[in-house]
Amino acid sequence: MKLDSTISAVITGGASGLGEATARALAEDGVKVAIFDLNEEKGEAVAKELGGVFCNVNVTDEASVDAGFAKARAAIGQERILVNCAGTGNAIKTASRNKETGAIDHFPLDKFNLIIQINLVGTFRCIAKSAAGMMSLDPLEGGERGAMVNTASVAAEDGQIGQAAYSASKGGVVGMTLPIARDLSREGIRVNTILPGIFNTPLLAGAPEKVKQALGAQVPFPPRLGEPAEYAALAKTMITNGYFNGEDVRLDGAIRMAPR
Repeated sequence: MKLDSTISAVITGGASGLGEATARALAEDGVKVAIFDLNEEKGEAVAKELGGVFCNVNVTDEASVDAGFAKARAAIGQERILVNCAGTGNAIKTASRNKETGAIDHFPLDKFNLIIQINLVGTFRCIAKSAAGMMSLDPLEGGERGAMVNTASVAAEDGQIGQAAYSASKGGVVGMTLPIARDLSREGIRVNTILPGIFNTPLLAGAPEKVKQALGAQVPFPPRLGEPAEYAALAKTMITNGYFNGEDVRLDGAIRMAPR
């Protein structure tokens, strides 16, 4: 797919981090962008700067997602690109023992389900609704109608202690990539997924510099945190390379996460 002003894109989680970097990278090539996010102040500012549109969207709420796509399509047209970056995580053991009292507790299922709803179901919800819209478009050269990029995590394969919910949600994103790509293949819609390692995103914004350096030192090469622009570069490659389809690609400096 050639990126220019005739192409529209929806980026979930586009107000910051990996999503913001991707929105900026696409806009640099003239792509019209719609940012789906809950952070209205930041999302509005980024959308205004890029000449796009902000949509206050909660990916766990179907009506909210429907309203977001309706607003985006009215403003910039039917998207040919969807990049799913909306997500979150928590750190809770499956079951644990209080070292002081000896009391035993287990992972609260509502907190487990919340991560699944945001990271996995929310991603699929946006994929399904975007795909239905893309199918209404005329195909481009080569029969292509659209391209999607999802965000998983190396935790899908190297989940650490306390990451059961997060790993399950991201593993689900990896697991559904190929069947969705196959589902949409006859419609000319490609689907790929990136598994980022340790990236310098807002999740680490409040961490002391020494902590960031220690995390970066765990990466074989280069021994540093990944930068959102590097994620965006891979996302653009997945979008522009027409033979890139049904793949799950680690972007992690060769790190393999230790148990903790």
